[in-house]
Amino acid sequence: MRFFEKLVVAYFFWATLYVRPLLEDNTVIIWSPHTARDIDAIECVQRRFTKCLRCYNQYTYSERLSRLKLQSLELRRLVTDLLWCYKMVLNVVDISTEEFFCHNTCSYTRGHPFKLFKKRPVSSTKENCFSNRVVNVWNALPAADVDFTSLARFRHSALKVDLSDFVKRFSPYF
Repeated sequence: MRFFEKLVVAYFFWATLYVRPLLEDNTVIIWSPHTARDIDAIECVQRRFTKCLRCYNQYTYSERLSRLKLQSLELRRLVTDLLWCYKMVLNVVDISTEEFFCHNTCSYTRGHPFKLFKKRPVSSTKENCFSNRVVNVWNALPAADVDFTSLARFRHSALKVDLSDFVKRFSPYF
């Protein structure tokens, strides 16, 4: 490996170690940007970082993400929401699920057996909170493709599911 390639790998490693956690703090569960302006502002940090890598600056943002095997920050927030939903629905964390979700009691629905009922939001603020924004994505998970047996298996299988219908700005699938 040439010196420049080693430098790019080191730069990339340190940025994902120090910068990404600042952008993906646990506040993502509480607040996740839903306007295009907010999504672009957060995504701009990763866009600028990947553009600083000399051998990648001639590519578009989507091409840089695919070549670096990265996900857009918007997709990472969506997957984080799904992981927290899994933890809550399957009682991995000690949080009362009833405060956030209503389980769908209908037994003849298609898909996985952990479907949630989406409550009607009373305000635009409630519409974009965690308990409302994750329900459609959670219910759309295909039972055949997603493994609910453990958190690690769920994460691995959820990353393989096409979530492009739920990503507003930057499609993770090229």
